[in-house]
Amino acid sequence: MSAAYRHLFTPLRLGPVTARNRIVFSAHLTNYAEDGLPSAQHAAYYGARAAGGAGLVITEEHSTHPTDWPYEKLIHGFDRAAIPGYRRITDAVHAHGVPVFAQLNHNGGQASSMYSRRPVWAPSPVPDPLFREVPKAVDRAEIAEVVAGYATVAAHCAEGGFDGVELQCSHSSIVRGFLSPATNLRTDDYGGPLANRARLLLEIIAAVRDVLGPERALGVRLCGDELIDGGTTLDEAVRVARLVEATGAVDYLNTSVGVATSTLYMIEASMAIPPGYALPIANALRRAVRLPVVGVGRIKDPAQAERALAEGHCDLVGVVRGQIADPDFAAKARSGHPGDIRTCLSCNQECVGRMGLNRWLGCIENPRAGREATPLPAPRRPKRVLVVGGGPAGLQAAATAAQRGHRVTLFERSATTGGQVAVAASVPSRAEFLDVTRNLRAECLRRGVELRTGVEVAADDLRAAGPDAVVLATGARPQRPWWAGELARVVDVRDVLEDRARPAGAVLVVDELGFHQATSVAELLADRGCAVRISTPGMVVGQDLGVTLDLETFALRAHDKGITGGTDEVVLGAAADGDAVVLDVLTHTTGAMRQVRSDWVVCATHQEPEDALWRELADAPFAVHRVGDCLTPRRAHAAVVEGERIGAAL
Repeated sequence: MSAAYRHLFTPLRLGPVTARNRIVFSAHLTNYAEDGLPSAQHAAYYGARAAGGAGLVITEEHSTHPTDWPYEKLIHGFDRAAIPGYRRITDAVHAHGVPVFAQLNHNGGQASSMYSRRPVWAPSPVPDPLFREVPKAVDRAEIAEVVAGYATVAAHCAEGGFDGVELQCSHSSIVRGFLSPATNLRTDDYGGPLANRARLLLEIIAAVRDVLGPERALGVRLCGDELIDGGTTLDEAVRVARLVEATGAVDYLNTSVGVATSTLYMIEASMAIPPGYALPIANALRRAVRLPVVGVGRIKDPAQAERALAEGHCDLVGVVRGQIADPDFAAKARSGHPGDIRTCLSCNQECVGRMGLNRWLGCIENPRAGREATPLPAPRRPKRVLVVGGGPAGLQAAATAAQRGHRVTLFERSATTGGQVAVAASVPSRAEFLDVTRNLRAECLRRGVELRTGVEVAADDLRAAGPDAVVLATGARPQRPWWAGELARVVDVRDVLEDRARPAGAVLVVDELGFHQATSVAELLADRGCAVRISTPGMVVGQDLGVTLDLETFALRAHDKGITGGTDEVVLGAAADGDAVVLDVLTHTTGAMRQVRSDWVVCATHQEPEDALWRELADAPFAVHRVGDCLTPRRAHAAVVEGERIGAAL
C-alpha cells in the first residue's frame, strides 16, 4: 500500500459493517434497469468497481412506491420480482469482499405521472420547476403508505443480500420535500417547525431499522443546502443531522448540495466548478455529530480524497465519476500507481448528458462503462496495426488494439498528441478536457504502442510498411460557411484558438453547433477585451450545455464578462464595409431581416472530414478503417467509442 494515503486505506466501521477503505462508490442513476428490475448490466457494473478496490458500493435508488416513477428505467424496489436481481448484484460485489448497500427513495414531487399514470405525491401541491406538474398533497393514510413502502423495500433488499440501505433524503426525494420549507407548506403535524417537517424522516428511520435489525447498516443522505430561495440551509441541515443521530438507529450520514431539478448543476458539477466544492457541507455535519460522514463533490483523484480526510472534512469520500471513468481507481492508488488512473473530466457528456437523453450511463473516458459484462475478444492472431492521427479516436483505437495483443504504431503529424481536444482545452474553464487525450496517451504507452509524433505519413509510406491494418483518425478541418465568401475577417473558431487570427473590437460569434465551441471562444475573446455577441439559430445560446449542466455557470460568467446573445437568428449574407463585416440576419420569431455590423465574425460551424488518405488508400492491399472526425465530424465521446469499437474488431 502506498504510504501517501495514510487515511484513505484505513478500514472504518459503519455500525455492523466494515468498509475496508474510505473510498465509496456512491449512489447514482444508471438507466440499466429492465422493465423495472435490476439487470445483469447492473451486476457487472457494480462488480467491476468492487473488483477495482472500492471500500463500499452504494447502488442507485430503488423506488419504494408505485406513485414514484419519474424516469423510465427506475428499479421498482417495491416489487418482490426485484429480489433475484438484487442477489445477482450483491453476489457480484461480495465476490470481491466489498460490502454493498442499496439506496431507497421516493422522489415525491420531483417526478412525473407519465409512466405511473398516478398522481405525483408530495407534502404540498408545489409544482417542481422541471417537471411542472402539480403534485397531490399526501394525507395521513398516504404518509403511512410511504413509510410502509420504505420498510417493504428494505426487507426486499435484506432478502436480496444487501449489507445495508441508505435513505435518499437529499436532492430528489419526498423526504427532502418534507424537510424543506420551500416545498412543505403544511399546517398539520408534518409541517411548520423543523421537528414536524422531520417527522416523516424519523418515522421512516424507525420502520426501516425495525426491518433491518442490528446486523445491517442504515445510512441517511442529507442535502446540506438546497441553494434555492426559502429552502433548506446548512444551519438547518445540521439540526436535521442531530435529530437523525439522536434516534440511535443510524450508522452514517451521506451528503449532497443542491436540488435535482433547480440546482442540478451543483449536484453533478461540471469542470467549471472547483473540485471538492461540496466538502464544507460534510465538514459542518461532521463537526455537529459523531456519526461517520461521507464527503462528496467532484473528488477526481486519490490525492484530493486523502486531503479531504486528512483535513477532517469527512470520514469517507464519495468518488462516483472517478470510478465510472476508471473502475480500478482505488486499486491503482493503493498499489502506488495513481498516475495510471484514468481521471474523470467532469465533462458530463456520456454520464449525466446521456442519462438526460434516456440512454444508459456511459463515459467519454471509459467506453467499457456499462459494457463490463462483454469482455474484449481475443484476436485470432497478433496483427501489425498502423494508426494515423493522435486525437481521441486514434489514441483509443491504438490503446484497445494493443490491449488485445496487436503490435501498434501511431503517427501524429503535430509535435504532441491531442488533436482538437488540445485546442478545446486551451480556453477558459475547459483545461481538464485535456485529460481525455493525456490519459489515453499514457494508456498507449503502458500497453506498448509506439508513438511517433511530428511525423506526417503519406499513402505510399503506409503501403511500403506493409501493415495488416491501418486506422485513419486524421480528424476534420473547418468548413467555411456558404455566406462568408472571401471575407478576411470571417474566421473559424479554430483559427482563433490556433492563433491564426486575432480578432479585436466588436466580435460576433455565429453559433450553429450549440455547444462549447462558440461559448468558449466568446469567453476567450471577452477576456482579451473584445465586445462579444453570440448569434444562434437555436432557442438558447449554447443550448446543448444544458445537457451537460454547463449552461448555468456559462450564463453567470457571460454576464460578468459582458457577453450578449441573440437567438432564433439565421445568417443569410455577408459583405465588407471597409474593415467591418456586415451580416444579413433573419430572425425566425419575427420574420424580420436586419443588418448586424461587427469588426470580426467568428464561426462555430460544422467541419468536414480530413479524408484525403482514405481516398488515396482505396485500393490498398490491407484493411483500412476510418474513426472519429475522419469518418464524419462529431463530438469527442463519439470518437472514443468508435476508436474502441475498431480497436476491438481488428
